[in-house]
Amino acid sequence: MEWYRQMQRPERRAFWACFGGWGLDAMDVQMYAVVIPTLIALWGMTKSQAGLVGTVALVVSSLGGWMAGILADRYGRVRVLQLTILWFSVFTFLSGLTHSFGQLLVARALQGLGFGGEWAAGAVLIAETVQPRYRGKAVAAVQSGWSVGYGTAALLFTLTFNLFPPHLAWRYLFFVGLVPAVLVFFVRRCVEEPTVYLATRQKIASGAQAPRFWEIFLPPLGPTTVLATLLTMGILGGNYNILTWLPTYLRTVRHLSVTNTGVFLLVNIAGSFCGYIIGGYIADRIGRRWCFILFACAATVTVIVYMFAAVNNAMILVLGFPLGFFPSALNAGVGAFLSELFPSRLRGTAQGFTYNAGRGIGALFPALVGWFSDQFPLGQAIGAVAALAYCLVILAALLLPETKAKELAVYA
Repeated sequence: MEWYRQMQRPERRAFWACFGGWGLDAMDVQMYAVVIPTLIALWGMTKSQAGLVGTVALVVSSLGGWMAGILADRYGRVRVLQLTILWFSVFTFLSGLTHSFGQLLVARALQGLGFGGEWAAGAVLIAETVQPRYRGKAVAAVQSGWSVGYGTAALLFTLTFNLFPPHLAWRYLFFVGLVPAVLVFFVRRCVEEPTVYLATRQKIASGAQAPRFWEIFLPPLGPTTVLATLLTMGILGGNYNILTWLPTYLRTVRHLSVTNTGVFLLVNIAGSFCGYIIGGYIADRIGRRWCFILFACAATVTVIVYMFAAVNNAMILVLGFPLGFFPSALNAGVGAFLSELFPSRLRGTAQGFTYNAGRGIGALFPALVGWFSDQFPLGQAIGAVAALAYCLVILAALLLPETKAKELAVYA
């Protein structure tokens, strides 16, 4: 952790603000994944409806991230980060007050606006704040907050469902989602705008060209925008597929109890946390592109073995670690990579669009699993869709440039 000890105070504050925001964001999002079996039982929702709720939230989150990226270029990374944290916290709480599939669909869709926006503002903030030589490690460590948040959701799920009957427990779980709003006070008081962003805004105020959204679709940025979107679509489509359906797979296919499901998920989450941390180191060591290719191949093999092989529950428990590790290691380098691909005056806009457009299209993958599972076993549907997603990652990585340790220049 030498890179962390070398951070200055503003870097550390930005690091913990983004880590906390991403972790609490994940906690709020994954609360839905762990209550899917309960809502299917209580409301009679079909698997297709359950997948639709998850997909709609992710699709709307792509719009939220796109909007937040544009706003972050105009009004600042820190200000937009505060707004998005408050937004997703409130609508997670309101999800616990719903009484029908339609109401929950609306609440989760609105929650998605803040969910997508938080990453767009936070990823640019941390990438512009830390030093280039450890940008990959720092951004990956921030993204490891997802595993912490997911683990918190799994622990809260186990606790609430052991203390309260299911028809109340799922509501109490969503009510806890209001807690992340407290982080806004820390961000407001302690986190500063990155120097490169302030210098860029000063040049624009002095007469330099202001950012225009459509520039990211024109030469020379257009091809990079398309390929970066394809990359994130594959990474996030594969990951969301597993994150959304793994709890349901363990409960309905493997027939695990609530407590055992929580234990299996924690093994998976531990792998995910390690994947983020180690993936960041490898991205800084061998480069972004080869890191994507390496872990996409490993993730494909792991998910196929997990979902298709005839193994017992003890082996599934063990395989849960690499099933979490490789997809997260694959995702670890995305934040740094996207920040390095685009110029500073368009960084928030471009990164917000490419990541969240990829998220929006990738959000169709959990719905595909829901539809396919009506015709095929759930495990086979999960494995096939995830493998397809990771093949797209390999294709995009082969066509994009390497950006390892790139300096983020002011304005240009």
